[in-house]
Amino acid sequence: MDDAMTMFREPVATWFRNVFAAPTPVQSATWTTVATGGHALVIAPTGSGKTLAAFLWALDRLTDPDRKPSSGVGVLYISPLKALGSDIEKNLRAPLAGIRNTAERLGQGCRPVKVAVRTGDTPPAERTRIAAHPPDILITTPETLYLMLTSSARRVLADVGTVIVDEVHAVAGSKRGSHLALSLERLDSLVGHDVQRIGLSATVRPPDDVAAFLAGDRPVTVVSPPAAKRWDVGVRVPVADMSDLPDSPPTDDSLLSDPLLTGGDTDTLAVDVSDSALPTRASIWPWIEREVYAEVIAGRSTLVFVNARRTAERLTSRLNELWAAEHDPDSLNPGGRRPPADIMASSEEVGHAPAVIARAHHGSVSKDERRRTEEDLRSGSLRCVVATSSLELGIDMGLVDRVIQIEAPPSVSSALQRIGRAGHSVGAVSRGSVYPKTRLDLLHAAVVTSRMLDGRIEALHIPRNPLDVLAQQTVAATVAAPDGLRLADWYATVRRARPFADLPERAMDQVIAMLTGSYASADLSDLRARLVLENGVLTARPGALRLATTSGGTIPDRGLFGVFLAGEGEGRRVGELDEEMVYESRVGDVFTLGASSWRIAEITRDQVRVTPAPGHTGRLPFWHGDDQGRPAELGRAIGEVTRRLHADPDLVETLDFLDDHAAANITGFLDAQAEATGVLPDDRHIVMERFHDEVGDWRIVVHSPWGRPVNAAWALAIGARLGERLGIDAQAVAGDDGLVLRIPDTDSPPGADLLVFDPEEISDLVTSGVGDTALFAGRFRECAARALLLPRTDPGRRAPLWQQRLRAGQLLEAVRGHRDFPIIVETVRECLADVYDMAALRTLMTDLASHRITVAEVTTGAPSPLASALMFNYTGAFMYSGDTPLAERRAAALSLDPELLGRLMGTLDLRELLDPGIIDEVVAELQHTRADRRARDDEGLVDLLARLGPVPVAELDARTADGLDAGRAADRLGERVARVRIAGVEHLAVAQDLGLLRDGLGIPVPAGHAASGQGGRDPLTQLVGRWARCHGPFTAEEAARAFGLGAATATAVLERCASSGELVHGRFRDGVEASEYCHARVLSRIRGRALARARDQVAPASPSALTRFSMDWHRIGAQGLRGADGVMEALDALAGAALPASMWESAVLPARVADYRPAMLDELTASGDILVLPAGAGTSADPVLRLVRPEDAGLFPPPPRAGPDEPSARVLEGIGSGSVLLGPLVAELGASRLAELVWGLVASGLLAPDGFAPVRAHLAGGRRRPSSRRRSYSRSRPRMARYAMTASAPGSGSVPPDLSGRWHAVDQHSSGASTPEQRLTDAAGLLLDRFGILTRGSVPDDVEGGFAALYQVLARLEEAGKVMRGYLVEGLGGAQFAAPAVIDRLRTFADGPDATGWPSGARDPRVEALAAVDPANPYGAALNWPEQDGVSPSRSAGATVVIADGLVLAHLSKGGRHLSLFIDALPEGISAETATGMVVDTLADWLGRTGARALTVEKINGEPVHASALRAVMGAHGAGITPKGMRIEGTRARG
Repeated sequence: MDDAMTMFREPVATWFRNVFAAPTPVQSATWTTVATGGHALVIAPTGSGKTLAAFLWALDRLTDPDRKPSSGVGVLYISPLKALGSDIEKNLRAPLAGIRNTAERLGQGCRPVKVAVRTGDTPPAERTRIAAHPPDILITTPETLYLMLTSSARRVLADVGTVIVDEVHAVAGSKRGSHLALSLERLDSLVGHDVQRIGLSATVRPPDDVAAFLAGDRPVTVVSPPAAKRWDVGVRVPVADMSDLPDSPPTDDSLLSDPLLTGGDTDTLAVDVSDSALPTRASIWPWIEREVYAEVIAGRSTLVFVNARRTAERLTSRLNELWAAEHDPDSLNPGGRRPPADIMASSEEVGHAPAVIARAHHGSVSKDERRRTEEDLRSGSLRCVVATSSLELGIDMGLVDRVIQIEAPPSVSSALQRIGRAGHSVGAVSRGSVYPKTRLDLLHAAVVTSRMLDGRIEALHIPRNPLDVLAQQTVAATVAAPDGLRLADWYATVRRARPFADLPERAMDQVIAMLTGSYASADLSDLRARLVLENGVLTARPGALRLATTSGGTIPDRGLFGVFLAGEGEGRRVGELDEEMVYESRVGDVFTLGASSWRIAEITRDQVRVTPAPGHTGRLPFWHGDDQGRPAELGRAIGEVTRRLHADPDLVETLDFLDDHAAANITGFLDAQAEATGVLPDDRHIVMERFHDEVGDWRIVVHSPWGRPVNAAWALAIGARLGERLGIDAQAVAGDDGLVLRIPDTDSPPGADLLVFDPEEISDLVTSGVGDTALFAGRFRECAARALLLPRTDPGRRAPLWQQRLRAGQLLEAVRGHRDFPIIVETVRECLADVYDMAALRTLMTDLASHRITVAEVTTGAPSPLASALMFNYTGAFMYSGDTPLAERRAAALSLDPELLGRLMGTLDLRELLDPGIIDEVVAELQHTRADRRARDDEGLVDLLARLGPVPVAELDARTADGLDAGRAADRLGERVARVRIAGVEHLAVAQDLGLLRDGLGIPVPAGHAASGQGGRDPLTQLVGRWARCHGPFTAEEAARAFGLGAATATAVLERCASSGELVHGRFRDGVEASEYCHARVLSRIRGRALARARDQVAPASPSALTRFSMDWHRIGAQGLRGADGVMEALDALAGAALPASMWESAVLPARVADYRPAMLDELTASGDILVLPAGAGTSADPVLRLVRPEDAGLFPPPPRAGPDEPSARVLEGIGSGSVLLGPLVAELGASRLAELVWGLVASGLLAPDGFAPVRAHLAGGRRRPSSRRRSYSRSRPRMARYAMTASAPGSGSVPPDLSGRWHAVDQHSSGASTPEQRLTDAAGLLLDRFGILTRGSVPDDVEGGFAALYQVLARLEEAGKVMRGYLVEGLGGAQFAAPAVIDRLRTFADGPDATGWPSGARDPRVEALAAVDPANPYGAALNWPEQDGVSPSRSAGATVVIADGLVLAHLSKGGRHLSLFIDALPEGISAETATGMVVDTLADWLGRTGARALTVEKINGEPVHASALRAVMGAHGAGITPKGMRIEGTRARG
């Protein structure tokens, strides 16, 4: 100790000796190194004192009274986390105070040391104070350092002598680290010499690479003395067999059962489904929760780490519920109920108890809430924090007793960091528990824990030459150089940083070309130059400073919504929510965040404003984030352990950190997998497992433990090979443990040769294929934003993710033809080098070729245990895809041809829709003739010319502000612009266009100018495309005149652009007879503005108005529909609706046709006017059917179904291809057996009767229903004579009624529409006919691709002017479509002006009963059911609703036992008694009109009817009293 402390001044050494027994080895070694002024990387585990090792030498110098005064910061501390910086500031108080007091006691001087923190959270006043009075020690983050170096604040950093970079390992492997490396080089340039750099890191490998990252090209000493970390870690499994879970822990009572957790093998959440017909499974979560709760209660402070924010919120809630159940049961909130339809919803209810012992801590909780949580844990007032990686780094959490990890840590280094949080002091033992959730997860946890205890961490990968970071820092460095930045000097500075040490000069030149607008391509005219390069010196253009400071940084913008408190305390940030979560929420919803419940009060463009909702359960939020995937090194280790344990099960005993259950489960899991596939996937075997899925296709599961970075790239290559060989999209999805493919059924599925590639071939395949992936699109968006190509339009406001995607997509289309464009190059590099692990994949291919690794093929009858887990991930991958917009979620695999859609829509004629004033308005903006768009200075003129292309000199004044003389400005700009003659007219053009004009129009390059080579499309197409982007609708003649082209040449170019989708062909302007063109983006802008103006004129209708409209649309209760013709009209309005067979004649048709008789439908089917078409759903007892015109039958393609079983196939074979009687089959199989097979085929959509009579008989139990009613032959229009068959076929006398008549097989392969475009176009038309107004909720599940796919067609219909989209009905979002005439009709059903009484203002409103599944009933589909305690309504067969004036008053369950009255939703002035009386009267009338049996209501809103206060009202309206309930009978017969 004496040797180490002798280098310090006496006050510092004395203070240290008084406080510590001795320096740790890492402290002694560090002080020896830094005392010489050299750079040092200090590597030591948590709790080894390395922070003080870095600071003490600097404190010794700063407190020296003989130190020369400094006007700036002396020591700069950089932390990757703001909270870590705050901890350091607090931790420095002790040594500073101690040194000061010791110096005073010794009678020596001590210079005061000022410490300040500056981060993104620092208030403006504090920033000003720091700039005016710089501290001695400044604590900051990489992003704030960048901002300070770029702004005027950089002057306070001019005297920095030491930089301490904490947690180097956390940033070195990311672009954030590359960004920091360039900031450190800029700092050295600012100071004028190399600043001493000290890096602090946890255990890292390889240390030399991290040291080079820290110091760049400077010598650096690695300080890494041996340090034996003591661990007490166990992997614990709370059940004996994870594959056969008990229902719940034996001590769990009903109050504590977790209704959210039902997925045994997965992390899937569901709700209480005890009364659902859906299957349920036991879950391991209640067992894990109990164990975690017990450990938390046994300790003083516990950190629980999870791998997802969602899991953090859920587990926090459950721990608090367990505590409340034990100590304060009254504080538990009753759990909410959800209908079975929401079981697979993305959010579930949590928050049944107040946060007493646990709080959540993750990146989406506000900084104030996180700080409060950290302080509470430190102080001991909070027992437990459940965190993600937000607490993984070295934040001081006080004395943490134990760390608990739920699920295997994502990597060994992560496990070291997390469990190292316990015992975070010198020499302390780090205690931890790991709880895996599945047997596969258990295997991973065992390997990670074993390698953690042995200190075998993964190698760190440092990105090489990230060009997006280089572009951003180049703009920032130029802005910070008031006299300009010499490009050669900057290139030398950049190459000193380790990530850019081998940066090619050509790559730098391409980046500079991008930033200076020097890409000679008209397609990139919208890409504004940020810098100017003249004589080798870079200077910043106007706006560059604002751009660099508001759009800088490397952390991607995910478009998250900020959550802020409304009302009292308004403006306080609570946290943030995923954009998609917000889109699926409504005002009034309650969600849980940070273990507190919040009610949504308002959703704005960029905020969710909330109020506290204590005592309410809340939905569990979800967030989408990046999953880096398992490193290949760890994957190999998992494979090796798998192989060794299976070969010698006794080896599991050597893993002494496993408890008994864990050891047994690992052995059992490996045995089960080996039994299923014969060979285990390990470091020497890849297993290719094949089996048939539920629709008969092949699923191929490639079991590979090498991790997602390897498997994802491999899947891309396999998909490309399958596309080349079989012409199919295999929809490959990769995970850490393998990949899954789907291949159409074939007798010889692909074998192992599908997986084996030449190492160089696979590199080429992945490189060529990655550009067409969603991964590439998403990474391109992020890279472009980092390179400042997608600047934030308003830095203070949230940029919606869909908007970012749109802008990035437009940029990507513009630059695709330029293969050397830096962001294209960088995106490919990032995908291949940072996301994928191509080196490991090539090694794997080499090992496969040399048979060091072999492929084992196996065909199984059902998925193996490993395959089941991969299949769940395969399904989940299609629920949310990384850069696929929300509207395309369900249509991920459906690709529509826009050209074919355009043909289906017909000729585009928008002359009536597009207001000429709007066209002129948009053109003035595009042409920069509007006053606020004109060029105001020389640089503005350059931007204008680059965007518009050459502009006639005579027209420049119309595009420049009054104070700017365009001619003089052109002279000042010198070689940056040039005068050229186009079509005999003098134009002014930017220099980079001269090559285009030469090659495209044959215009010579003016003397004194040089023209660079061209890239991308042919020059003429580029020139015309840019011209179109800056003009409104135009004719081919106008384009030809602008460029001096022949008509044929101009037309050819325009048609080529139109065929690619760049231009749209149609009619757009009144008075123009010639065919016109318009750029697609310009047309979208004009049309959007026209539609917005039209929408503004439409006030949204209320939900009750929509219901009144729907009832009228479907002619519910209308007396005008009568007879067979009325039935025909009603069926036309239903437009092929698929309904349970039992509903057609019992409810749907009687509600529309006043005198409905079954004979009317028989007449229509016998004549061939109506077909009975099975929908392939329902049950054999009550199949789902459509009643459609024959010409419409092809609009409903049969759903994909597995083939029939052998007996059913024989029936179909006996029927053949015609329409036949079933008499012979009855004789062969017997009536009972045949009926069973026939109706099973009907339910499967494979067989249909020619008429409805067999269906009617089948619903009646196989008997003919007697009819006491006389057939009516009245008709309102002439019809052709109909002929009925009166003679029975031979042998038909023995045919039962439910098999009578003729039958035909439904062709599963024929459809009137052979393409998805045609089918969806037809579906859109049918649904608009059926509903009038189409919303997301009204689209049935059988529509191909769902609403997401249909939306694309509806949008094209809107573009064609055939429908209108808008906010037509309150509360249903903006995605509502209807024809303009229908919207006018909707407005006639608007609510009345009175605030009380019935919505329409009617005194005696129309009341109707109809089937809950009736398309005329919007509740439960387009509209939510009203909220009412004790009810759970559904759109189920047999259920009935009662609707008055558009309000649903009641829902009656099938059989009539349960009556739900929506009393809470009644309007003011309407009493529950009045509504109940109306319901009873209407039901009685309904029963009488339909001839249905009387019903007995046993419960009202979940309570026995005899205990209800409304029983007397029911009796007063004719309901009879029975022992079971209240009996309602029909009041009149049909007349």
